[in-house]
Amino acid sequence: MPADEFKIIKKCLKNNARAQRELYGKYRVKWFMICLRYGKNKSEAEDILQEGLISIFKNLRQYNPQKAEFPAWSNKIMVNAALQHLRKWKKLEFTSTIDEFDYRFVYDEDVYETLGARELTLLIQALPDGYRVVFNMYVIEGFKHREIAEILEISESTSKTQLLKAKKMLRNQLEKVLNY
Repeated sequence: MPADEFKIIKKCLKNNARAQRELYGKYRVKWFMICLRYGKNKSEAEDILQEGLISIFKNLRQYNPQKAEFPAWSNKIMVNAALQHLRKWKKLEFTSTIDEFDYRFVYDEDVYETLGARELTLLIQALPDGYRVVFNMYVIEGFKHREIAEILEISESTSKTQLLKAKKMLRNQLEKVLNY
């Protein structure tokens, strides 16, 4: 952990408001992007961010730099805040059957040049909640299907199905946007 970050965290543990603002300023964009990926819109993402911030500062004493870097630890808290928010509002619904899928995906580097982070985030936000959560956890956060199943209390096959459906829906949306 960088020395300046360690100093900021130590001051945060002493309820130093300036240090808390500094820590927030350092990671707010990254945290908000996580919240945007899980929320349906900016307002919901702001609610998730607020819940996540409360959890980060409430649990900061539990942070152990020997176990994880601070960004990884805090990102996990933001993901958990997003999942709790979605559960609280009963927005997580999962389907457990696999429809027919076209597993072909044409990779086109121009997609990333044509669409920016904002547009891709909007496409992810448009996914149904179950698809969006599993897609984010698997593709963005790097969880394994076994971990996703355990965290969300679903089967591994349901996790895989949600991911496949999310990818199919994103592919269809990308085709529309890029006029393929």
